[in-house]
Amino acid sequence: MATLSSPGLGSGLDVSGIVTQLMALERRPVTLQQQLTTRYETQLSAFGKLQSAMTTLRDAARSLTDASTWTPTTVASSNAAAVTATSTGLAPPGSYSIGVTNLAAAQTLVSATTFGASTASVGSGSLTIELGRWNAGQTTFTPKDGVTAVTVDIASGSDSLAAVRDAINGAGAGVTASIVNDASGARLSLRSTSTGEANAFRITTVDADDGIHDDGAGLSRLAFDPSNAVNQMQQRLAAANANAVINGVPISSATNTMTDVIDGLTVQLSQVTTSNVDLTVNRDNAAIKKSVTNFSSAYNDLHKLMREQTRFDEGSKKAGTLQGDRSAVSLISQVRSLIGASNAASTTFTRLFDIGLEPQRDGSLKLNDAKLDTAVGRLPELKAFFSRNETGTEFDGFGVLLRDFGTGTLAADGVLTTRQDNLRNTIKRSKDSVSRMEDRLALTEKRLRDQYSRLDTNMAKLTSLQGYVGQQITNWNKSSG
Repeated sequence: MATLSSPGLGSGLDVSGIVTQLMALERRPVTLQQQLTTRYETQLSAFGKLQSAMTTLRDAARSLTDASTWTPTTVASSNAAAVTATSTGLAPPGSYSIGVTNLAAAQTLVSATTFGASTASVGSGSLTIELGRWNAGQTTFTPKDGVTAVTVDIASGSDSLAAVRDAINGAGAGVTASIVNDASGARLSLRSTSTGEANAFRITTVDADDGIHDDGAGLSRLAFDPSNAVNQMQQRLAAANANAVINGVPISSATNTMTDVIDGLTVQLSQVTTSNVDLTVNRDNAAIKKSVTNFSSAYNDLHKLMREQTRFDEGSKKAGTLQGDRSAVSLISQVRSLIGASNAASTTFTRLFDIGLEPQRDGSLKLNDAKLDTAVGRLPELKAFFSRNETGTEFDGFGVLLRDFGTGTLAADGVLTTRQDNLRNTIKRSKDSVSRMEDRLALTEKRLRDQYSRLDTNMAKLTSLQGYVGQQITNWNKSSG
């Protein structure tokens, strides 16, 4: 008699494989949405690059609208070892003859007493350090206006030479202390923190050990007050101003760096001179050219990036990330329109071509160096061509036009910012949608696994029942035979 059979059914059912295949079909919309999210993120990154390139162009254009861009100067010295100068860009071209009589110096004292080592005891008490000005013979000391004398306490047990040095340095008294070792031992050296006659100093002491404040013992060994015949410290260098003669005019300065004696120049004195040093200030045409070429390079970089992002390659059939994006296409059109336009800001130059920035067929700018040199030679007109600012008229220079266009494009309601904000919102919505679909898929997968698990259980029971029925039929057939 025939037997019951169900091939492929029973407890061996591949539940995981079946559910996995079904979930792959269910997951297809999620995959498509994730691909869209990736595309949006790529577009957002591309607009971020455009924003950076537009910022660079805007800044380069802004530089060409600044007055300081058109007044840079360089300074040459006939004796750079003695006198040098740097220009702030405001110094007019010209020449200066400078003779240096003496350099600014900081008062420097060294203890007359030598100590065996930095650990040797100096003595306890206090040191009072006062900044001011000595007269020529150091018979009179005039305290510095607005500065208060500083008292440094030296406690017993903390009165080594090194401890005294550290206490003085930590007091902020306008004096720096150091230990100098020579063949006879260690000495304490004190030096004004700043140069100049008004930054000299005197030191009075209170000697707690012997009560005598001006002898050569204890802490009084560090006293210095020639106006009262106290010279326990030896002066090695007097405080002095720098003295120079510039174009026949005597100049005195508390420092060797003079920042306010010549308009637009910072003069550095390094040596006393025996003959005058000539400083020559010339217009820095190279810096002016660099500002113009920086503008050209910034435009070319932006233009190249925009073309790459919006192009379609017929050969490879590949499209740029922003190919067909209306905001990007509009942006490149507006920039090229500005670059190719002419205006009346200058009476000599009307187009970028005229100054040596020649537009090419692909929209880029090619530098004609000789033509730009000629334009730099007519500086007032070149300056007007870029920086003349009569907003709302046809007389705005190219720098003003590109600066204002870049500022508007990058503003909170500008095309670049708005497009990026829209993309960010789209990406968020897309990710939220994926998250919701993932939640639904999790429920779907659980339902499928439950269903197929129950099916597998039931099939196992049927297989078992089939075996039992088959066995009973076999037994019945035997008994009947």
